[in-house]
Amino acid sequence: MREKKKSELLTEVELEFMTRLWALGEGTVRDVLDQLPEGRNLAYTSGATILRILEQKEFVTSRKQDKRLIYVPNLAKDAYQTRSLKNLSMKLFDDTPASLVARLVNDDELTEEALGQIRALVDRRLKNDTG
Repeated sequence: MREKKKSELLTEVELEFMTRLWALGEGTVRDVLDQLPEGRNLAYTSGATILRILEQKEFVTSRKQDKRLIYVPNLAKDAYQTRSLKNLSMKLFDDTPASLVARLVNDDELTEEALGQIRALVDRRLKNDTG
């Protein structure tokens, strides 16, 4: 079998599987498939292939238990979120995080409550960095 190129980011379906695996902590192919939304009917073999690809990309590891493989995330969800945002900032916002945040806070659909939460997060970060 040929070696897959290691990717820093997940495809949409890989992210769907990782999200379920992060929620479970660990699981078999069947465990992950059972967590997918109703109506998302993937064959067992498709699920196994996706998890095998995630293992080749080093996003998960597996161990054999009885006759089943148990998959475990190799990367925490928050670490992946950070990686994804840095990639987005670099590629779409010229590696300027302030531009990314400006685009977010200028969204007309953002509520005053959400803006207040963002302000509180920034204030807390500034206080921790200076105090």
